[in-house]
Amino acid sequence: MSTRTVTARARRASAALLVLGVLALAGCAGTVPLDPGPDANNPECAAISVRVPDTIGELERRTTNAQATAAWGDPAAVIYRCGLPEQGPSDLPCFDVDGVDWLLDESNAPRYVFTTYGRTPVTEVIVDVDFVAGADAVRALSPAVSVVDADARCLAATDVFGGGSVSPTAEPTPTP
Repeated sequence: MSTRTVTARARRASAALLVLGVLALAGCAGTVPLDPGPDANNPECAAISVRVPDTIGELERRTTNAQATAAWGDPAAVIYRCGLPEQGPSDLPCFDVDGVDWLLDESNAPRYVFTTYGRTPVTEVIVDVDFVAGADAVRALSPAVSVVDADARCLAATDVFGGGSVSPTAEPTPTP
């Protein structure tokens, strides 16, 4: 086999690898397609969106195709959407993270949905906990969300039971 044939074959292989590399990079940096919330054009969503971080944990922010949205990671492991419909009282667990109340829906685990409570417009954060802890994601986004004033708060057990402290249930008395 001539040197010329080996060189041409090597060039074709290099070109094929280069094309595959470019396609792979394009896939990594591709735009994440998301649906905007119905109230995504709310000025408060803009106030939040300009404050979301460039990274969450080690996940880099990616480009999205919808207003008042953001995504981090490849594949997208954290998704932020602002402008969702208001929610009333909920039986979902509610957590205060740095002054922002978040409802937690674990029904689609390992993708957890965190939704702000008591703030308009409503913000949703979907987290794939296989890539980043849900608490880390909402902790990174709470400062941005906190620019919107809260008009309601989640209730604590002490609020429901009239203040004071909530005692654990008594242990059953053994029968002789």
